Amino acid sequence: MKYWLFKSEPSTWSWEDQVAKGDAGEEWTGVRNYQARNFMREMALGDRGFFYHSLKEKAIVGTVEVSAESHPDSSTDDDRWECVDIRALAPARTPVTLDDIKADPRLSDMVLVKNSRLSVQPVTEDEWHAICAMAGIEL
Repeated sequence: MKYWLFKSEPSTWSWEDQVAKGDAGEEWTGVRNYQARNFMREMALGDRGFFYHSLKEKAIVGTVEVSAESHPDSSTDDDRWECVDIRALAPARTPVTLDDIKADPRLSDMVLVKNSRLSVQPVTEDEWHAICAMAGIEL
């Protein structure tokens, strides 16, 4: 299993929107960055991810699971763009802010710290476990 982070502006697509989609989940559409697209191409069913609210909140607010592997993005006719489907798993009991992440030396090499603009990014297994503990998320 691999771990990922999915960033979204809450005014566009929030954790609450994701949860409302239930077990069916939702396509993670609209990604127009080649590196982020390529990360989605690497994803497998059952991979886990953090759901991150960007802009003002800047916090991990829940966990998700990849429920469909990479396929054409239905929000465009341009065949260069693909997406995965994700479904909500669990909310963070305590949202983990970007400041919390930057303050933790175990997370100093995290992609979120080094390249905060990337909308879909990998998370190491150690980072996954550290943040789940910080967020009060049962594994």
